[in-house]
Amino acid sequence: MSESAESADRIEEIGDEIAVLAAHVHAATHRLLVLIAEFDRLGGWRRAGFRSCAHWLAYRTGFDLGTSREKVRAARALESLPETSAAMAEGRLSFAKLRAITRVATAENEGALLEVARSGTAAQLERVVRAWKRFGRMDEVEHEQRRHAARCLSIFPDEDGTYVVRGRLTPEMAALLMRAVEAASDALYRGAKSDAAPDQRRADALGLLAERAMGAGFEGMISGTRAERYQVVLHVEPSTLQADGEPGRAELEDGTRVSAETCRRLACDASVVTVTHAQDGGVLDVGRRTRTTPPSIRRALDVRDRGCRFPGCGARFADAHHIEHWADGGETRLENLILLCPHHHRLLHEGGFRMSLNAWPGGRPTFYTPRGLPVPETPAAIRLEATIEALTGVHPDFRTCTAGHRSEQDVPAETFAHLAEAMLPVVAEAGAATAA
Repeated sequence: MSESAESADRIEEIGDEIAVLAAHVHAATHRLLVLIAEFDRLGGWRRAGFRSCAHWLAYRTGFDLGTSREKVRAARALESLPETSAAMAEGRLSFAKLRAITRVATAENEGALLEVARSGTAAQLERVVRAWKRFGRMDEVEHEQRRHAARCLSIFPDEDGTYVVRGRLTPEMAALLMRAVEAASDALYRGAKSDAAPDQRRADALGLLAERAMGAGFEGMISGTRAERYQVVLHVEPSTLQADGEPGRAELEDGTRVSAETCRRLACDASVVTVTHAQDGGVLDVGRRTRTTPPSIRRALDVRDRGCRFPGCGARFADAHHIEHWADGGETRLENLILLCPHHHRLLHEGGFRMSLNAWPGGRPTFYTPRGLPVPETPAAIRLEATIEALTGVHPDFRTCTAGHRSEQDVPAETFAHLAEAMLPVVAEAGAATAA
């Protein structure tokens, strides 16, 4: 056999091996998604103190946060798509194709989607999925008038003391808000390696937007003494802030009750004004407003901690937490302070978590879950003794996950016809919902 023939045979052999290994990886990824969905359902990430399953996944596996969010989303969707799940378990479906399918698939149309997925590449499938979103358009001018007239926003306290936000925005207003929330979320969680659920992340981001807007003002329209009218004020008695004190007054200006431990968390890093009352309720004296953590100490704290110190977090927007609360006699010194993001700050005050100093600041703090288990600074290494094939139980060959056709033009017309037929009920339903 000539050298060129041997080289060609070797190239073919390598190509087949790559295709087989890719199918193994697809099957192993299916197993990974199944486990992620179960872990998410059981709330394992919550018990470990993470914001969401995606944050835990990023910390534990080394995926970046965006990839982790996609895997959690796909894992949740996969549970309601049995045919898609079976195809991926056999190594026939890549994660890229699964990601596209799960954005539009239902139990009724997944068969048609799988037919396209097996016939073409992931890029072709993406184009098909995007095209579906253009079906069922109605008259744009009339529709836009109705959307504009329907805009509204309301914020009101619920019976449990939380506030309910309800609204309807025009597309451009919603797009602006979503981009702002997305930017605030990225700023809060960048580098945190830790997904509260998506709706919880958005709530945190909205709070950051409001805080930054109030800090920056509105182009000179609201500033100085006028800005004082828009500050959030918490009225709290000294006994409420003390760990061994009996909770007294602790309320917002509209009378909403705030728990004692929440008051302690907020008072860790806030402006404080002492008001002395007479026995008849009159005001005897109003002290100067001071920061519980002075700017100079806060700067030093930022330099030392560089973000939230909870393992796997590192969020840059963080509160200065008093290890021994100042209301209990703790000093506002660098040695008695640590940076914690709002989520992990809440865990230490209201979530039952605790921390020990471990010769801090020279060493590292150790955090403990409500069950008393330490949260490791870095995830434990895991050894996989079995091969991917042993883990998944599938035996793919070099044809298993290969696209059935090289180009979109080669895909049989009946495949797309089957797809369009499967989508008709979805389009009709979407059109009816929009018209309603």
